[in-house]
Amino acid sequence: SAEVSFSPVSAVSSKLLSVFLLGFLAGFTGDAVENALQRKGLRTDFIRLQNGMTRINVKIRGACETEINGKGPDIGPAALALLYKKLDAVTGGDDLVLAGSIPAGMPGDIYEKIMAALQEKKVRVTVDATGDLLLNVLKYRPFLIKPNQHELGELFGRTLKTGDDIRACAAKLQDKGARNVLVSMAGDGALLKTQDGSIYKSPA
Repeated sequence: SAEVSFSPVSAVSSKLLSVFLLGFLAGFTGDAVENALQRKGLRTDFIRLQNGMTRINVKIRGACETEINGKGPDIGPAALALLYKKLDAVTGGDDLVLAGSIPAGMPGDIYEKIMAALQEKKVRVTVDATGDLLLNVLKYRPFLIKPNQHELGELFGRTLKTGDDIRACAAKLQDKGARNVLVSMAGDGALLKTQDGSIYKSPA
């Protein structure tokens, strides 16, 4: 199967009861992404880049999985400044979702900088990222993080084989600052460890 992949920043405004997508788009692939989202009735407010193309990732699923991941466009300082300007509109009571890897040309600590800039606004932030990109934002106490089982194990240098293993590592991420931890487990469904210590599990 072929998938068009991009790394948006999503914002949910509780005041307007609306969802809109932010981020960067370029080229004809960027047009295709935006048109598809708008056909689904989603509001978009993307920053258009003059050069390059929104990347296309191709995944071939079978006994073995093959991934062909294209290179996204370079994002310069001017485009990044526009993103911060758009994020100025996010206010307390809103939800912000930071998802995916960091595109080329952007600072590797961009998620940290965004969360630091919004600390005083009391925005609920969800982060779907991996490795240091995820670990480094925990000090800002994100409302929700969503590693998968494999990524969670990698954070602690171990293979997670049981529910107890997953719950223990989720608890460690809460100790580091995450309020709620949602762990996706492929065909085994997902496990949520909430801020109050409750555990919820759902099948796939």
